[in-house]
Amino acid sequence: MAKHQDETRAAYDGVVERYASMFTRRLETRPFARNMIGTFAELVRGTGNPRVADVGCGPGHLTALLHDLGLDAFGLDLSPAMLDHARRAYPSLRYAEARMEALPVGDGALGGVLAHYSVIHTPPGELAALFAEQARVLAPGGLLLLSFFGTEGPEPVRFEHKVAPAYSWPVGRVVELLAAAGLVAFARLLHDPASERGFLDAHVLARRS
Repeated sequence: MAKHQDETRAAYDGVVERYASMFTRRLETRPFARNMIGTFAELVRGTGNPRVADVGCGPGHLTALLHDLGLDAFGLDLSPAMLDHARRAYPSLRYAEARMEALPVGDGALGGVLAHYSVIHTPPGELAALFAEQARVLAPGGLLLLSFFGTEGPEPVRFEHKVAPAYSWPVGRVVELLAAAGLVAFARLLHDPASERGFLDAHVLARRS
């Protein structure tokens, strides 16, 4: 697991300013993703536990959005350079370096986890461990919003992402892996991103059982 993570971290460390300029305002033109995050925030507030981890937070803009939506949000990321950018851009918020399979959060501590396209670089054989870790940090009834590239085929598809190799997933397979980790998917949204890759944008809301 460490090798591909080290390569991904180095790749993201090298594109911080370009990545931030491309994605910090991206939700303004992505109404489906924007509204799924809003729904997630509303449901998390309803649990009575507003603590949320933005896992794979990158330049920190979604952590800030979650904060603006009334959540006690903090960001976690593998890339030190991304975290430096996030801390400069949003100095009142909390950001920390972490690997997704070993989150620095206590068992059952969170009302929500946001994983916005942050698991896409994870090889298929390692994704179950990430979902188990996300389930571990969620309180019973806590919520996960997972966004990723979806494919209509039967198997994950590896492709050359602009930053590092990535995978698109059949949504049904992802839901099965979530269920095995104790996370019950109760809403899913698929839509065409009008991308040259031909993948769907996929968003799944799941609740810890």
